[in-house]
Amino acid sequence: MPPALLDLILPPRCAGCGAPGAPACPACTAELLREPAPRPPDPPPPGLPDCWSATAYDGAARRMILAFKERGRTALVPVLAASVSACVAAWAAGGGADREVWLVPVPSARAASRRRGHEPVRAVAAAAARELRRRGRPAALAPLLRQSRRVADQAGLGSAERAVNLSGAFEVVPGSAARLRPSRRDLEAVAVVLVDDVVTTGTTLAEAARALRAAGAEASAAVTVAATRRRRRIGDYHGQ
Repeated sequence: MPPALLDLILPPRCAGCGAPGAPACPACTAELLREPAPRPPDPPPPGLPDCWSATAYDGAARRMILAFKERGRTALVPVLAASVSACVAAWAAGGGADREVWLVPVPSARAASRRRGHEPVRAVAAAAARELRRRGRPAALAPLLRQSRRVADQAGLGSAERAVNLSGAFEVVPGSAARLRPSRRDLEAVAVVLVDDVVTTGTTLAEAARALRAAGAEASAAVTVAATRRRRRIGDYHGQ
């Protein structure tokens, strides 16, 4: 039986620690909201926007993201969205923007979306936009990107391999280009913010930013729920 259905008919357990009572207990929720801060990869890939995350990708945060993304625990959308909206608010408060925010979800591979039965990043970005509006900041979901070709599984790849794998992998959805080319005055009133679940090497977010740039828009920032604590591989040194 799908986990989302089990959450409806059985007493829920926290996806982070297993405690009964809710899909996310107060302690694990606090971990997801622990410390919105800049967490760029080291070294950052060329073209990566200002990169913020709510927490590190370990412990309860990692278990909750995997439960949502790979095991269909869609009841976790609100708490994951809260971490994204907290990052956007913290970035903006630090001088990032006093503008309307467009949240642009990084698209999932078509095969992954079919296997999961949902698009996790888009769901989180949509809920984060609603949360930002509830808190008084103009915000909108802007699903402007799609994958333009198939890519290999990124697991186990270093930064250089990921860059090759993702080069040219995203494009603006046909018909969306006009939305990205308003008058200069209107464009300056919008902050385009990329959204993903986890940042590792930053190559996915950098490729998404490139695709937007090619269509005439500049991503002001990128926000994720969590950031991987990277251990450099030999091939990652000296920008290789």
